[in-house]
Amino acid sequence: MTTGDEPTTANPAKRADARRNEKALLDAAAAVFVTDGVNAPVRRIAAEASVGMGTIYRHFPTRADLVAAVYRHQIDACAEAGPTLLATTGSPFAALQQWVNLFADFLTTKHGLAAAMRDDPAGFTALHTLFLDRLLPVLDDLLTAGRDAGEITADFSAYQLMRAIGDICAGAERVDPDYDARLTLRLLLDGCRGRLRRG
Repeated sequence: MTTGDEPTTANPAKRADARRNEKALLDAAAAVFVTDGVNAPVRRIAAEASVGMGTIYRHFPTRADLVAAVYRHQIDACAEAGPTLLATTGSPFAALQQWVNLFADFLTTKHGLAAAMRDDPAGFTALHTLFLDRLLPVLDDLLTAGRDAGEITADFSAYQLMRAIGDICAGAERVDPDYDARLTLRLLLDGCRGRLRRG
């Protein structure tokens, strides 16, 4: 005779395994999107994640589903990284630099989101709102810590800096071997600190 409690005994472990598997898949997809774009072949993602293509399609029936899931996954990663970097990095400015690099990788996925979700404008709008709601406060905390430490000038908002980073990363979509988004981002951040030094 079985009881109603028995099936739930293994469920938490199974759910934890499923979450770990999905995270590994999303991490792999994000890495492929950064290097190959959101239109990368599914088999490339499957190989990176060491899973079969059927596993990907079972979790994410369409490419739009996969891109949106990666987008939400990277929002969470960027949001969680801010406090961690502030707690573990030598200075707030160094934490900001590392966070901006992580954010720049994320923006590679964001630039393909609109095309991938062209049939779901409401879903795209909701994700953009989530993006701003989660990440603007994180960037603002990084900037506040930098200002409090005397490392960053105070004459711009988190939103202004986020827009500037986005514009710089958008330039990376052009086929231009002389354009280096990471170098331009470094110059941008050095300028934020440099104005304070010259003052």
